[in-house]
Amino acid sequence: VQLQASGGGEVRAGGSLRLSCTISGGFNTIDAVVWSRQAPGKDRVLVGSILTDGNTKIEEFVRGRFTISRDSAKNTVNLQMNNLNIEDTAVYYCGARKVWTDYYYWGKETQVTVSS
Repeated sequence: VQLQASGGGEVRAGGSLRLSCTISGGFNTIDAVVWSRQAPGKDRVLVGSILTDGNTKIEEFVRGRFTISRDSAKNTVNLQMNNLNIEDTAVYYCGARKVWTDYYYWGKETQVTVSS
């Protein structure tokens, strides 16, 4: 399983960005795709997840501003981020959970910078 995150960049507070995670290979070996982030000086935290059955979960601290979706035709999982604030500045990672395990495949990160 290989993952590639894209779509990061710099945006003003209040703006929006959409991150995409392109997945290749081994689709039948994963049961969830997740987005996590690590802000400067902080621990990495889960932002949201989508299961292979389509169920999604967005963590409370970004709920109402972030949504997660998938485009099966493009083999991508998207993280739509609206009304961004400075605290959303972080390195964002997408990962895929290996079925029946707690093992995650991780792709290359993408930087999101929100300025005032």
